[in-house]
Amino acid sequence: MNSDPTRTRAAFPSPARPARHARMSFNTFGRLFRVTTWGESHGPAIGCVIDGCPPRIALSEGDIQPFLDARRPGTSRFVTQRKEPDRVTILSGVFEGLTTGTPISLMIENTDQRSRDYSDIKDRYRPGHADYTYDAKYGHRDYRGGGRSSARETAMRVAAGAVARKIVAQAEQGRVTIRGAVVSIGDRDIDRDRWDWGSTTANPFWCPDPVAAKDWETYLDGIRKSGDSVGAIVEVQADGVPAGWGAPVYAKLDAEIAAGLMSINAAKGVEIGDGFTAGRARGTDNADEMRIDDDGRIDFLANHSGGIQGGISNGNTVTARLAIKPTSSMLTPTRSVTARGQEVEVVTKGRHDPCVGLRAVPVAEAMLACALADAFLMHRAQVGG
Repeated sequence: MNSDPTRTRAAFPSPARPARHARMSFNTFGRLFRVTTWGESHGPAIGCVIDGCPPRIALSEGDIQPFLDARRPGTSRFVTQRKEPDRVTILSGVFEGLTTGTPISLMIENTDQRSRDYSDIKDRYRPGHADYTYDAKYGHRDYRGGGRSSARETAMRVAAGAVARKIVAQAEQGRVTIRGAVVSIGDRDIDRDRWDWGSTTANPFWCPDPVAAKDWETYLDGIRKSGDSVGAIVEVQADGVPAGWGAPVYAKLDAEIAAGLMSINAAKGVEIGDGFTAGRARGTDNADEMRIDDDGRIDFLANHSGGIQGGISNGNTVTARLAIKPTSSMLTPTRSVTARGQEVEVVTKGRHDPCVGLRAVPVAEAMLACALADAFLMHRAQVGG
């Protein structure tokens, strides 16, 4: 038996985690529509590779850019002031304006990194961030803006989501509409009786309630000036999804959507339909009763299930909500430790969102689109059509 004390634990793979598993880094989402993202917050570029996109779908950079513009930083005083144009370039998979069926590679150059903002905390673990867990897992991390754990990575999800929307649109002749809104910030909720989708683009909060949006402006200004942050709840909906998408057991549509949403940075909870409220309801109140409408089609009288029953879409509006935690990067000092075990206080310099949930709407829409595109391709592969 080798008793050399200079040998590290990393040299001896645990029997429960064979060395061959070290190649599995899990940077890919999807089964048939597969998205692999790459890059770091302060690296030269970020990008993604999309595999499984069907051929002969019209696609250009102009189809992707509007969604990136909706997500990009620096658009109001309520989000990080990092100035990134987020101009996407298609590197492969498209020829003469049509997808070829081969992998689509997309890239965005990083142009406004300020790595010096993070030099003071390169050895300090920021509470709530992935600093400690990345160190614990890899033993080496990129401290500049969080590296791979940064929300910067989500720009490529949005780009991939634009491609996914193209697939879903082709599948249902453009009848599927995917959109999202912020329904609460901190302890401030919207009034659902005032829901107006048009308002989401008329204010910097993606808020569907114009009255609540005015209150949020004052509220979030106070949070920002105090050096603090707040969480948010984002709701995404997909109208026009036909009945039949999804699978009954291990690829349930709601499970795939939840997995995609939970993979978003700062996500801490997902619910489908009524979600946790259903746990307090009676069966008579929670039933999505049905009737036949004048055209002979099934009409749901409610949508407590969020458009998914038994893991399969029922034709009703697919609805999910995502809880985003408060931004962990704050000007307010927080207690932490260093990599050497020293107790310290951490103040995060740089440009940060007082409510990161505001920029989560395009990302949540994108992950819903990716899950739906994947579900459609799996449905077509099994039953045809």
